[in-house]
Amino acid sequence: MTTETNPDIIDKTFDPAEIEARLYAHWESTGAFRPARPDAKPFTIVIPPPNVTGSLHIGHALDNTLQDVLIRYHRLKGRDALWVVGTDHAGIATQMVVERTIASQGLKRADMSREAFLSHVWEWKAQSGDTITRQLRRLGASCDWAHERFTMDPGFSAAVTKVFVDLYNQGLLYRDKRLVNWDPKLQTAISDLEVEYREIDGSMWHVRYPLEDGSGYIAVATTRPETILGDGAVAVNPDDDRYRHLVGTRCRLPLVDRLIPIIADSYVETDFGSGAVKITAAHDFNDFAVAGRHPEANIPLINLMNPDGTMSDACPDGYRGLTREEARKKVIADFDALGLLDKIEPHKHQVPYGDRSGVVIEPYLTDQWYVDAATLAKPAIEAVRSGKTKFVPANWDKTYFNWMDNIQPWCVSRQITWGHQIPAWYDSHGKVYVATTEAEAKALAGPDAVLTRDNDVLDTWFSSALWPFGTLGWPDQTPELSRYYPGDVLVTGFDIIFFWVARMMMQGIHFMGEVPFATVYCHGLVRDAKGAKMSKSKGNTVDPLALIDRYGADALRFTLTAMESQGRDIKLDEKRVEGYRNFATKLWNAARFCQSNGIAASSSGTPPAATAPVNRWIIGEVVATARALDSAIAAFRFDGYAETAYQFVWSRFCDWYLELTKPLLQTDTGALNTSFDWQLRDETRLVTGWALDQILVMLHPVMPFLTEELWHKLGSRDHDLILAAWPVTDEGAIDTDVAVEIDWLIRLVTAVRSARTELNVPPGVRLFYTMTGETAAQEVRRLRNTAAIQWFSRTAPNEGTPESGGAKLQVIHDGATFSIDLGDAIDIGAERARLEKNAAAAEKERDALTGRLASPGFVDKAKPEAVDKARSDLAARGAEAERLRAALARLG
Repeated sequence: MTTETNPDIIDKTFDPAEIEARLYAHWESTGAFRPARPDAKPFTIVIPPPNVTGSLHIGHALDNTLQDVLIRYHRLKGRDALWVVGTDHAGIATQMVVERTIASQGLKRADMSREAFLSHVWEWKAQSGDTITRQLRRLGASCDWAHERFTMDPGFSAAVTKVFVDLYNQGLLYRDKRLVNWDPKLQTAISDLEVEYREIDGSMWHVRYPLEDGSGYIAVATTRPETILGDGAVAVNPDDDRYRHLVGTRCRLPLVDRLIPIIADSYVETDFGSGAVKITAAHDFNDFAVAGRHPEANIPLINLMNPDGTMSDACPDGYRGLTREEARKKVIADFDALGLLDKIEPHKHQVPYGDRSGVVIEPYLTDQWYVDAATLAKPAIEAVRSGKTKFVPANWDKTYFNWMDNIQPWCVSRQITWGHQIPAWYDSHGKVYVATTEAEAKALAGPDAVLTRDNDVLDTWFSSALWPFGTLGWPDQTPELSRYYPGDVLVTGFDIIFFWVARMMMQGIHFMGEVPFATVYCHGLVRDAKGAKMSKSKGNTVDPLALIDRYGADALRFTLTAMESQGRDIKLDEKRVEGYRNFATKLWNAARFCQSNGIAASSSGTPPAATAPVNRWIIGEVVATARALDSAIAAFRFDGYAETAYQFVWSRFCDWYLELTKPLLQTDTGALNTSFDWQLRDETRLVTGWALDQILVMLHPVMPFLTEELWHKLGSRDHDLILAAWPVTDEGAIDTDVAVEIDWLIRLVTAVRSARTELNVPPGVRLFYTMTGETAAQEVRRLRNTAAIQWFSRTAPNEGTPESGGAKLQVIHDGATFSIDLGDAIDIGAERARLEKNAAAAEKERDALTGRLASPGFVDKAKPEAVDKARSDLAARGAEAERLRAALARLG
């Protein structure tokens, strides 16, 4: 690798920005992300294609970090790793962006041809459509950019057309008149995913419908009076005694003067409103279903509205052309004038809004194209039940089954311009011909037929359902398709299990005969530090690019990985990102220390021969860590991976191994005075260099930039770290006896250091100790590690030195007593008083918190965050009290 800095010198300052830009360009230019191991087992991930209009948000950062961890890990494990990348054309979102763009130029889509508008879209795409892919590069995503796909590419478009035609010819795709979510502003059907429900303070209007026989009236309650004009029935619960005698009779619909039946249906809730519900089958999904269950009632489907949401010609005079809001006011006023307005109640309820247009969505009766999802769902359901595809965490399969077992026909047509135009043509009689090309349609229709193509385009989810195989060249039987399908893992948010995961399962099994992926990993949402959902309106969103600017991509990646705990939501606190930036700096400085002590890159991935216990110990620790990381990845415990790597690097390697080996490396201390000592120094350098190399490999999936930079700074390499091999995990490299001994030493030194700190013993004062109560084995162990004990605890064995007769600091270690003569190092009386005072204060706070948490009044009424804080404070005060009492007890 060529770098602009001296590869033999690690800079004093860790500068993520400079490193990241340089290294990513290097990786991409050298083809490091390309799968190039034809003899290796493939490992495939397909990226959830971000919208071409999008920019990187914190959810993207989490999703793509987890995918990159898996890809980089399996690449290091020797797999032929392919991360399929690309973007979605995002029909509605892109069209809105382009319409705003051309509006600034004084142009309107309605005033131009389809071809002219599409040329504007492609122009916009060429100029602005790569924003999010550039941002993914900043995150470090090692995607196969050389084969980036776009859902409107010619090849992918051909796959979309073939699927549509094949499903139609197989009787699994058809045209039907049904209710859809209709956006009056965009004037198109939209998917459930594009509908957001907002709670509003509205009203419940109770109005009277006179009974046909003149004996009275039946009162119905509604939140949408404007739809009264299209009522086709009144429904009551069959078990409601108030209305049982009216079932089978008719009432008169005011304002329209039409008789409508009174029917019984269990959909009606007796305690909601008046217990009688108006049925407007063309403007309510539940009412549409009720009408389908009662064919004997001949409930009409009356479309009251135009595509823009104004009242249609199906309405009586005086209402036509009014907006929905104007019609509502007029209906209420007219009922009131007739004396048929019973009452108005305030009513808080959920109202559907278009997530992009911001207007109220209307259930609307239109002709649309539908896929027979129920038929396609059956093998996809069985694939998950049989374990061919598994959800992680496993509980998400319930969400999948709940939707798939009750799946409805899938509306796949949209009334916009940008997207895959539906391959269907109509003759002058309205007969439809579905074909791959217009020439094929003409062949079906006959030579004299005049055909007009369907103006609608396909739902974006229809094309993205083909992503796992359409990106690999299907319908052509390409080498990539046969090698990389099916994929191994899909990483995604749980919120698109319905809309994308399930549909990929259906289409993949139907057209490829095999599930598209073996595992679906569903991560949680990223929330703010207090656990609140992020939103622009709350002002609590987090910009991942700003965090990268401040702390580096590696720190953000490590934070997200460490906090991803099997799909649970993440409470993102910037302090965590800052903390992991400090972790990166710690490793950087450790590498500088190693380099300054003659430690360089290892020449082999195999552990060096070692005689010193501390060196044999670190070799075993490396192997044990690599094995633990393997287990974490296998179980999709991303948090476990990060925590294991963090603890090993920070504690075992930096804080202990490098400290324990300092006496073996520093030739100017006089410690190395024999030929054997010189050999031990060289051994330690080799082992340290090897261990540091393995650390860089193990951390690389999470912190790719830092590790790649240090990989080359530590010595000349014949390959980049991204293409290195995973550490050897031979269990035989773990010396159990040495591990026990070094663990004993670490725990002893830690206990002595903590005890000295708690008693405010000056760190530079060397004290004498005696050891009593040892077993023979413990004595041998202590004598073998005397130099290390002295070095790290600032103590020396009491060998003939008269004792001071003063207080002693006692540390009980594995049954033996480590007794330190304090002499006049501290004021014993003052320390006892300080410890007693602080312990009493901690106990007082502990007891008060215990009482508060035992009170139902506090636990039941306080805010959850207040209760959580009280519990956290209780644990902290309890631990503090125990620590201080233990410190007092150590004063012999």
